Amino acid sequence: MAAKEPITAERLRELMTYDPDTGLFRWKAAGGRGPTSHHSGDIVGFVSKDQGYWRAWVDGRLYCGMHRLASLYMTGKWPPKDSIDHHDLDGSNNRWSNLREATKSQNSANRRSNNSSGLKGISWDPKRRRWCARITVRGRTMHLGWFPCKIAAHLAYVVAADKYFGEFARTS
Repeated sequence: MAAKEPITAERLRELMTYDPDTGLFRWKAAGGRGPTSHHSGDIVGFVSKDQGYWRAWVDGRLYCGMHRLASLYMTGKWPPKDSIDHHDLDGSNNRWSNLREATKSQNSANRRSNNSSGLKGISWDPKRRRWCARITVRGRTMHLGWFPCKIAAHLAYVVAADKYFGEFARTS
């Protein structure tokens, strides 16, 4: 079975409305069957439990990032994959003012820290008994140095993040 073509901006606007102030899509008419049935005015989609992004079944195809549909609706063209960033890091906040175009590297830069140090860009090296600072830019990891305290290591990361990512730098 051939994969369905992605929805066009025209078809999207025919099926639903998008409110840039709330970030919500609503169905224009009733339709669907079973679990995908809906009434006119119903909110389109659901927030996924695993990633927190809005998803929706449209014309028999699952769209896993409705922020991309918002971009299609507003601009008339599909954005490249991984090129729409949620400025506030809330994947369920699809307000137009919260969405921005970003390169894959910029999108990655705007992520929270998830390491055990609690500070982005640093890790403890028990062999050297020092803190290591690193940053990844365009898929390449750069070593920023070894530091006796984690604050100094994190400061090195903050300076590099500001240099390489500017407004997309997320330092916490």
